[in-house]
Amino acid sequence: MKIIGLVTRTALLCCSVLAITVQAAEFKLPAYEKVTLDNGLTLYLLPQHEVPLVTVHAVVKAGAIYDQKAGLSYLTAQGLMLGAGGKTKTEIEQTIDFLGASLSTGSSLEGSMVQANFMAKDSATVLPLVKALLTQPAFDDAEFKKMQQREIAALTQAKESPREVIDQYFHRLVFGKHPYGYAQNGEPESVKQIARKDLTAFHQKYYQPANTAIVVAGDFETAAMKQQLQQLLGSWKNTQKLPVLDLTAALTAPAESQVLVVDKSDAIETTFLIGGPGVTQSNPDYVGISVINTVLGGRFTSWLNDELRVNSGLTYGARSGFDRYSAAGLFAISSFTKTDSTKAALDLALKTYQKLWSQGLDQATLDSAKAYVKGQFPPKFETNAALAELLADMYLYGFTEDYINSFQSKVENLTLADSKRLINSYFPKDKLQLVLIGKAEAIAPLAASYGKVTQLDIKAPGFGK
Repeated sequence: MKIIGLVTRTALLCCSVLAITVQAAEFKLPAYEKVTLDNGLTLYLLPQHEVPLVTVHAVVKAGAIYDQKAGLSYLTAQGLMLGAGGKTKTEIEQTIDFLGASLSTGSSLEGSMVQANFMAKDSATVLPLVKALLTQPAFDDAEFKKMQQREIAALTQAKESPREVIDQYFHRLVFGKHPYGYAQNGEPESVKQIARKDLTAFHQKYYQPANTAIVVAGDFETAAMKQQLQQLLGSWKNTQKLPVLDLTAALTAPAESQVLVVDKSDAIETTFLIGGPGVTQSNPDYVGISVINTVLGGRFTSWLNDELRVNSGLTYGARSGFDRYSAAGLFAISSFTKTDSTKAALDLALKTYQKLWSQGLDQATLDSAKAYVKGQFPPKFETNAALAELLADMYLYGFTEDYINSFQSKVENLTLADSKRLINSYFPKDKLQLVLIGKAEAIAPLAASYGKVTQLDIKAPGFGK
């Protein structure tokens, strides 16, 4: 849920603010202070004085992997905005709107977030609201029931758009019943079974200071901000022993190639993903992997887009990429094509992918990708919001600032020999997993040539096994 006002628009106008220190060709994460309060709450304080704006990004280790009912973490995060700290949903919205600020909540597979953007002069008003959402949500029953109905409708509607749900089918195909295969936002049937008391219990169990980090980036003095947060959140208590979830347990790679055909009988095109296991967030080789993926499917002039879009006209776009988590990850090629060209598009995508091994990268191709990646890297971290999200991810996924500070040099030092090693180590060559969403009557007969086939209807509950 999100409330957006003037500050968000101002931030967009000010997004040219340089938040990364430039020293020759190397980029460094700006200086920040990390503090752990007595209650275990982690603070990251990163002052940036170019514009009078502040971003707060609070992250709790409370994502979908902890769900006992699919969608519970998502509804809990959304429910934080339904009233908190003695203020109603409407009162919170009016306060944020009056300040021209923004306040939102969200969740992912591994974490839940509260984010705020506001003028520096309004810290004394907005920070207590962030605290209230984290520590004193009301989960108003009437508002919860309305939110629940909206989410059921949204989840039902999502299956009308294959591109909105294909990632979830792919996660389920690769990870199965492992927590990484859980439906991040839930499913209509599971959301119907969630009650207000479930949100309250989930919040009490996971929203604890020792399980939370608060990142503040922007126009403030570190000592004063530290004192303000200590006064606001130093008395927040840990009330339960935090559960330990072993994400490496039962995490196994698929034993054979599989094809999940999801029937959407009125489809006029096939949406597909091809891939398999990927890498973790903390993998030290990811910088080099991202350069190689740029060649394969990470930019408009990539091999995949050139072959499937430019040269053959089979699609309007094809790409590849990695989803990275703390204990595992996914790699996938994604595209779509009209129904009668499904086989041609799949075969060309696979043929192009195999060029990583049959042809490899030459020096000119590698140099071009390195220049592209280096050029794209600094803008990713030019704003307070981007820096705050980066530090929050460091807390959530356990990687270090070396990812940022050594990024340019790792790109520059990547060799052809390195690229060959990385391709062989991290890009799944066989036992590929495919999800095809389209008209099964037309595409199911050809699916068997790519692996063991399972078929289900897109209207069926859930996302597969």
